[in-house]
Amino acid sequence: MKMKEIRELAQEALAAKIKDMSEEHFKLKFQHGIRPLENTAKLRFLRKEIARLKTALAERKAQ
Repeated sequence: MKMKEIRELAQEALAAKIKDMSEEHFKLKFQHGIRPLENTAKLRFLRKEIARLKTALAERKAQ
């Protein structure tokens, strides 16, 4: 998602997305520890997406 799309989401939706993506990142990281993933770029993508969501949430709380 782009930051413009993320900023349009409600605060509850942001928190829910952060939770879901964090769980998915944890599961992929765990799987990668057991056996190599086919698409390791997914880990990096999820990490950056979580950071974008957290940034948008922090911007909201600062206002």
